Amino acid sequence: MKSSQIKPIAFYLPQFHPIPENDEWWGKGFTEWTNVTKAKPLFKGHWQPRLPSDLGFYDLRVEESRIAQAEMAKEYGVYGFAYWHYWFGNGKQILERPLQEVVSTGKPDFPFCLAWANQTWSGTWHGLSNKKVLIEQLYPGEEDYRAHFFKILPILKDKRYIQINGKCLFMIFRVHEIPDLNSFTSLWQILALENGLPGFHFTAIHDDDDELINKGINAFIQKQPERHLLGRRKSISEKIILKFKHTFKSPQKKEIDKIDYQSYVEKFPHCKLKDNEYPMIFTDWDNSPRSGSDGWMFVNSTPELFSKVVRKAINVIKQQSQNEDKVLIIKSWNEWAEGNYLEPDRVNGRKYLEALKNELIDN
Repeated sequence: MKSSQIKPIAFYLPQFHPIPENDEWWGKGFTEWTNVTKAKPLFKGHWQPRLPSDLGFYDLRVEESRIAQAEMAKEYGVYGFAYWHYWFGNGKQILERPLQEVVSTGKPDFPFCLAWANQTWSGTWHGLSNKKVLIEQLYPGEEDYRAHFFKILPILKDKRYIQINGKCLFMIFRVHEIPDLNSFTSLWQILALENGLPGFHFTAIHDDDDELINKGINAFIQKQPERHLLGRRKSISEKIILKFKHTFKSPQKKEIDKIDYQSYVEKFPHCKLKDNEYPMIFTDWDNSPRSGSDGWMFVNSTPELFSKVVRKAINVIKQQSQNEDKVLIIKSWNEWAEGNYLEPDRVNGRKYLEALKNELIDN
C-alpha cells in the first residue's frame, strides 16, 4: 500500500490567541502559551517548560503563522488538521476565529475538518483544581442543532474540507452526552443533502460502541490509552497507603501519575481494532502545565519510539481492508500544554515529524 493512501489527520488546538472569555477567567491576554511558559518541573528530571522552536510563540490571528504550520505539516506527511470546534448550545461559540479566517481568506491550501469538543469546561483538563464550571455544554434541541449546522455550513462547503468515504468528516468528542443523538445525526444528514453536501461521516472520538451505529455514527477513533493497561495495577494495600498519605499531605505534594511510553508502544493498539475504528497515536503527553500534579504524563518518549508506534498503526490500517479511505489520527499537532504535539520544540527539533514522514514513506 502506498503511503499516499493513508490520511494522517492531526487534532489542532485554536487556543493560541486571546479571547474575552479567557481574559475574564485567567487574566488579560491569556492564551495556551500562558500555561506553557509558566510550567515548572514537578520532580528531578521533569522536562518543563516545553518551548517551541521553528514556529515560535505564534498568534493564530496571524495568517503567516497559519500558513507556516500547514506548510510544515504537509512537508512531513500530515494530510490535514482536525480543528477543535466549540459549540456550547444556544449559539455560543469560542475560539472559532482561526478557522473562520482560513475559510474567508482561502489560505492555507491545506485540508481540514471539525472535531466538536462537546464538553463542559471545568476541572483538571481545563486548568482547574476544583469542579467550578467555566462554561457548560448544553443541548437545547432541534432548533439549536439547525443553528449549529448553518453556522458551520460555509466551512463544510469549503473545497478543502476533508471527506472520508465521500462524506464530510465530522468528529464528536463525547457522543454519549448528546441526549438525542439519533435525532441530531438524522437531522444533519437531511440538512447536508438539502444544502448540496454529500452527507456526513460521523466519527466518535475515543469510543468503539457498536450500538452507536444505530444512532448515526459511522466510525470510531481508538480509545485514549487507559492507564491500567499501561502499567501494573496497584494492590489493595498500596491503594490504602496512598489514600492515607494523601489524607495527610497537601495536594501540592501529590505525585503526578507516570506511564512509561515504551510500555504504551509495546502494547499498542492494546486490543484489536475494528474496520471502522481508526488508530490514534500519541507523540507524548504531559498535562502538568494545566493541571499540575493532578494530571498524568508519559515518561521516556523519544522520536525513535514514536516511529515504532507509527509503524504499528500503519500495520493496523493495512489490515482494515473494508475502508475506502485509510485514516490515521494523530494526537496532536499543537496541544502544547498537554505535552502532545508534532510541532518542533527546543529539545527534539523536527525529529518527531521526521519519524512520521519516514514511516509513511517506508510503508
